[in-house]
Amino acid sequence: MTDKTKKENNKPEIEEQEQDTEIRDVLDDSPADTETADITMDEAEGMQQKIEELTAEVEKEKKEYLFLRAEFDNFRKRMMREREELIRNAAEKTLRGLLPIVDDFERGLNATKDSESAQEVREGMELIYNKLLKYLADNGVTPIESTGKDFDPDLHEAIATIPAPSEDLKGKVVDTTTKGYMINDKVLRHAKVAVGE
Repeated sequence: MTDKTKKENNKPEIEEQEQDTEIRDVLDDSPADTETADITMDEAEGMQQKIEELTAEVEKEKKEYLFLRAEFDNFRKRMMREREELIRNAAEKTLRGLLPIVDDFERGLNATKDSESAQEVREGMELIYNKLLKYLADNGVTPIESTGKDFDPDLHEAIATIPAPSEDLKGKVVDTTTKGYMINDKVLRHAKVAVGE
């Protein structure tokens, strides 16, 4: 290899060395400000400490968030279970209240099995019927008055129209085929009626 080729190959290294030397010369010429360097170091340490504090706070907040999220998820699942149980057992109280009435029917049927008097059977049925109506009323169920009243599509279901026996019965309920019931202020079952025209 010739000297010329060696110089060309070493040319980038020589240029880097010259740049390093220039940088060192500039740094040597600048006044050393040790106080500024110390403040910068103090600031750097303070910033590092602040970063660590903020990181710890973020971790704490993240743990609290995950805890609250898990707690809410548990609450949601518990509420779903309770709602399903409530729906499944909603009729339990109502049906339990009907059982004594069923018992009365059974006792009445056994008592009138050998009876030849229709009047005794009727009196027993009326007692049970009245007991059932009282139970329904205690639970907010009341019958809808229909016959003779103005036809109200919110309460009545017209299943037929018939000629009105008198002029004042036009547009009114002439006959009730199936009694309607309200529960509190809501229609439980519409009354099936015949309307005069």
